[in-house]
Amino acid sequence: MGVALVIFVLATVAVIVMWRMTFRDRQKKVESTTVKTAAVSDKSGLWVPLTKTRRAIADKFVSLAESRTMDDEYWSRLEDLLITADVGALSAAALVSAVKDSGPASFEQARIELHRVLVAFFQERRRDIKLDRNPAVILVVGVNGGGKTTSIAKLAAMLKSANRSVLLGAADTYRAAATQQLQVWADRLEVDLVSGQIGADPASVAFDSYQAARARGVDVLIVDTAGRLQNKVNLMFELGKVARVLRREAGEIDEALLVIDGSTGQNGLSQASVFTEAAGVTGIVITKLDGTARGGVAVAIERELGIPVKYIGIGEGLDDFASFHPEGFVSAMLGV
Repeated sequence: MGVALVIFVLATVAVIVMWRMTFRDRQKKVESTTVKTAAVSDKSGLWVPLTKTRRAIADKFVSLAESRTMDDEYWSRLEDLLITADVGALSAAALVSAVKDSGPASFEQARIELHRVLVAFFQERRRDIKLDRNPAVILVVGVNGGGKTTSIAKLAAMLKSANRSVLLGAADTYRAAATQQLQVWADRLEVDLVSGQIGADPASVAFDSYQAARARGVDVLIVDTAGRLQNKVNLMFELGKVARVLRREAGEIDEALLVIDGSTGQNGLSQASVFTEAAGVTGIVITKLDGTARGGVAVAIERELGIPVKYIGIGEGLDDFASFHPEGFVSAMLGV
């Protein structure tokens, strides 16, 4: 009886010791994962803002890999995941085809290859803004509610931090609120603003803004424009007129930036197409990426329209505005 008791006690102790060792190993794995995640976050600054997009792609990518073999259905479901994140049907098909053709031997290799293909695709385009003239002219277009005014303020703050003087032109003369909002930001940033009367000719305000920037020796002129829906023909005509006046006065517009609300997804494609025709869009600013799972729209816009994403908005603060870096964006999006 005594021997049996001793054996029971020893067995119990052994089980407890093994359980504690297993628990410590699990804790180490969790700590290791946490450290790795933090490192990615610190490096790119996008890990947290792109959480929703990553969940729409990376987390489901992992669950898909755990439940299926790498057959035709797997590739079809992967394509569906990319479409769900608003990568776009054409882009999703091209990406999956490229990854499949590389012959990955495992699901993890497939994800790494997807990362490589995406980064290589994004890096084919120039992302810095051109500021070749004096003053340099940046025309900003986009629909109301997409974060256009806030993006102008963030861009102005970024330029000021780079020791460039800025003047804002309020050429959205259709809405009193537009000029008022821009004036608030101008006061906060301590930059000059040129505006006109409500209902005034937008091209006239753009002209006055350029003349003021040149007379005052300002480095960069940023011109806001009306932001009604892109299907308004008269608005597109006025926008084209503003662009022509600025090109005539400056010789050329350094940048025509289209601000797109990231949460609108594929609607951003139609916006980019129409605004490009009217104003010659040279770059995209995608806003509100911190609140949407549709960050893949950046892929669709670049692949289908050939317009580079130059900035992204990832929050409400003036500092929540970053130059677009493919490596960090793709890593945060895919969780690699």
